[in-house]
Amino acid sequence: MGLTRTLCELIDATDYASLGDECVARVKQAIQDGVAVALAGCAETPVTLGAAHAQSLGGAPQASVWGAGFKGSVVQAAHINAMATHVLDFEPMWSPPTHSVSPTVPVAFALAEHRGANGREIITAVARGLEIQGRLQYAGNQYVPEDLKFHPPGVAGALGSTIVAAYLLGLDINGMQHALGMAASRAGSLLANVGSMTKCTHCGNAAAAGLDSALLAQRGFTANPDVLEAHKGLISTFFPDGFDESRLLGWGKPWRVVDPGLAIKLFPSQFGTHFSITAGLDIHRQAGSGAVFKALRIVSPVMKYINRPQPETGLYGKFSLQYTAAVAVLDGRVGIDSFTDRRRFGADMVALLESITLTQDAAIPGDFHHMHVGIEADLEDGRTLRAVCRGPQGAWGVPLDPAAHREKLVDCFSRALPPAQVAALIASFEQLETLEAAGVAQLCELIASARPRRAS
Repeated sequence: MGLTRTLCELIDATDYASLGDECVARVKQAIQDGVAVALAGCAETPVTLGAAHAQSLGGAPQASVWGAGFKGSVVQAAHINAMATHVLDFEPMWSPPTHSVSPTVPVAFALAEHRGANGREIITAVARGLEIQGRLQYAGNQYVPEDLKFHPPGVAGALGSTIVAAYLLGLDINGMQHALGMAASRAGSLLANVGSMTKCTHCGNAAAAGLDSALLAQRGFTANPDVLEAHKGLISTFFPDGFDESRLLGWGKPWRVVDPGLAIKLFPSQFGTHFSITAGLDIHRQAGSGAVFKALRIVSPVMKYINRPQPETGLYGKFSLQYTAAVAVLDGRVGIDSFTDRRRFGADMVALLESITLTQDAAIPGDFHHMHVGIEADLEDGRTLRAVCRGPQGAWGVPLDPAAHREKLVDCFSRALPPAQVAALIASFEQLETLEAAGVAQLCELIASARPRRAS
């Protein structure tokens, strides 16, 4: 029996009872966080353009395109809602790095809205989808972002969304194998597009590809059922530097969402910049009110993809060590509004960016578990302040303040819903495992009613 078949048998045996309380709690946290950042992201330009494009193409009104006020096919809805989940770069981070929430949660809710599902079924589907993505990255040992050849959600995400859909569509093991075979042929995303509008489509394409593959498999469409291990299959193509099959087949022992767990983002930017933000916020606190900064010196690992001294837009600022450090130092807070063009081209930001130097030191480890970023700031009053971040709050081994996470959720939801509906939405997510299909349908209606506002 081949690797793909063995894995599919493990997945097929995963039911709600096998997850355990800790896994369920972490999956619920991931689901709520993902929907929150999606509703906050619905008004971003890449998502509104994508939604308008989908609406112009037409399609069966099966599931809601969040924040847009219309329904599209389940594939269209999953595609645009996954873009919304990733566009702010605010959903949970995983280890090894990928964006496992964006390609999975929108698929689960699109199918739940169209076909019906209870809360436990949604949790089980998402748990399966998260686990396969985490296991693939772990088996490929892809810990160092600078070494990645593809943007991970474009590869792992396509398989994750397939597994979510396969469960909710009731595919058997053979159907799951063929769905994975199709999805594997749709995998891939180029890191050159990091920082552009196209980056969020990596998650959107993954969500749509996996869901569409599962729908085709349900109709009897076939593919190579051994696509993982096949000659020129997924492993040899996307993991050519080595792949530990035993890590993949360690399915649920423990669940990757539990150990090492997910890192909840408190800032809407690429995760490596959370180190510069945290150090920058420390500098801001040390400086006190009214401080004027003359220059910043940043020391980081080699991370060429976030070395952007003059980001073209606020969106590109999400992928700039220099910009994120500057906004933290200047403003003392970093949120969704920190990455608008208005903030990017503010006079104080323009001036400080000209005075920042970045040293990328190859001696500093480049993985998120062991890296650090240091900042040294010169002030006009003659002081020199220093700060180092070895792990932002919410990262692995750095406890997350539940109040800080709730503040994030409320802020995101409040950009799209009035206070009473925000409270109702949070309450529904907190008791998701108790909701029957009718309760999930009401939850889907509440999410669909969101009308988000743009960051100012």
